[in-house]
Amino acid sequence: MKKILFCAAMSSCFASGLFASNVSAQEAKPEHEVSFNLGAVSDYRYRGISQSRLKPALQGGADYVNNTYGLYAGTWLSTIKWTKDAGGSGEIEMDLYAGKRGSITDDVSYDVGVLSYVYPSNGLKNVAGFVDANTTEIYGQISTGPVYAKYSHSVTNLFGFVDSKNSGYLDLGANLDMGEGYTLNLHYGRQTIKNNSSYSYNDWKLGVTKELVGVNFSLAVIGTNTDVKYYYTPAGKFTGKTSLVLSAVKAF
Repeated sequence: MKKILFCAAMSSCFASGLFASNVSAQEAKPEHEVSFNLGAVSDYRYRGISQSRLKPALQGGADYVNNTYGLYAGTWLSTIKWTKDAGGSGEIEMDLYAGKRGSITDDVSYDVGVLSYVYPSNGLKNVAGFVDANTTEIYGQISTGPVYAKYSHSVTNLFGFVDSKNSGYLDLGANLDMGEGYTLNLHYGRQTIKNNSSYSYNDWKLGVTKELVGVNFSLAVIGTNTDVKYYYTPAGKFTGKTSLVLSAVKAF
């Protein structure tokens, strides 16, 4: 479940000369760009819930961007434990996504797309009380300055929940420049699970990011308000507990 959000937004107040220079810089970009990322995290949290049994995970991906039309596509992978903990199998999550970004006004930008979460050989459809873990969502995001609002809507069953098509996730947040290269990350989320309301929950994040020696480091406190059995491991560990999470990502 891809955690890196596309939060590109226009600055709120441009002087005419500065705006012109930014346009020139954008026009100077190549039409096609390909980038890669490789990282590690002390606990892979997605929407507040640990996907890696509260243990470290390795992650990486590749992205393509067409700067002329604002189109993008990519893939991202992570090691996971949750499908095994649910009684299935598999240790890999692979995300496939595509979309379009652009500006509505000088101060407001948008991002719309589709994202599929693929769990090879997860086997959850053979486990009582579950369906196949593979999930596809469509999403839309509006950003202004450092603030964004994003909504994701499932067009399939959601992460193994039975009869959960049309579930939704609301993501509200801000990434605030603190100076000297530090960014304050604020997030609040609400996951609603169609026909499974007892499993719906809220999550939150308070973190700081900074780039050092070409690596983007993040330290965050992440938590949820849920405490239902579904979010416990077979060993009795609660995967939605409030925890300190460290991540390091290198883009190239």
